[in-house]
Amino acid sequence: MTNIGLAGLLMIVANIAFSYKGFTNSVFFDTYTFEVDKILIDKDYKRLVTSGFLHVSWTHLLFNMFSLYAFCGHIENTLGELPFLVIYFASLTGGDLLSLLVHKNHGDYSAVGASGAVCGIIFASIALYPGMSVGFFGLPFSMPGWLYGMVYVGYAIYGIKSKKGNIGHDAHLGGALVGMATALLFEPTAIEENYITILVICIPTIVFIYLIITKPHFLLADNLFFKKHDDYYSIDHKYNAEKTSRQKEIDKILDKINSNGMDSLSQAEKEKLKKYSR
Repeated sequence: MTNIGLAGLLMIVANIAFSYKGFTNSVFFDTYTFEVDKILIDKDYKRLVTSGFLHVSWTHLLFNMFSLYAFCGHIENTLGELPFLVIYFASLTGGDLLSLLVHKNHGDYSAVGASGAVCGIIFASIALYPGMSVGFFGLPFSMPGWLYGMVYVGYAIYGIKSKKGNIGHDAHLGGALVGMATALLFEPTAIEENYITILVICIPTIVFIYLIITKPHFLLADNLFFKKHDDYYSIDHKYNAEKTSRQKEIDKILDKINSNGMDSLSQAEKEKLKKYSR
């Protein structure tokens, strides 16, 4: 772990301040989250960035900030503060753009968290400095940087959830790949020097993103950190039940239109029809 620079400190302070405001003000939180319909329909593009400074809990925030603190110094001290900020925001927006592509037909999909940006900084650091280690505040041991990066991504994918579902698997891994690629543009000699580490990280990450895009429900699984349903009611059951419920609502509305015409619909039914048609 190296000394944190001004840019890294600024990002940590901004995340804490913005997240705290979101913890205490639900209107503020809802105004700046990543939400597909708000971005694609309302053209509220700021959410691609602002959502990366909100978190769902103190645990979520502190874990992300410790990870950022552990890795940002490597980038700042060698590449400089401006390249660090470029990598940070490229990872943040790149991860969210991939998430937007994956979830373009899921209008109510919502997500928050700095995980995409932090993953970008972690993977950039590992690609440039594979021999680095991460210490833990006063403890007499450290962890190899590449191992901590793998643990971080695993925790981020399976352990953190937003109010409406998983905080984007795709944004985490998209941010990781964008961060690594951006860092290698600043330091291209690292490709030849550390190509084994880079391939070990890139190949499974790309495979994981492929699974997310082609088989999204492959990753929709119960985990140790969040169980909001009874043991016998798996998340697959929940997905299928919600899908059946939506279809019944659509059929009921269409039957009403067929029998009595469009004008017979209530405002709520018209809103539902508009939502499902998207």
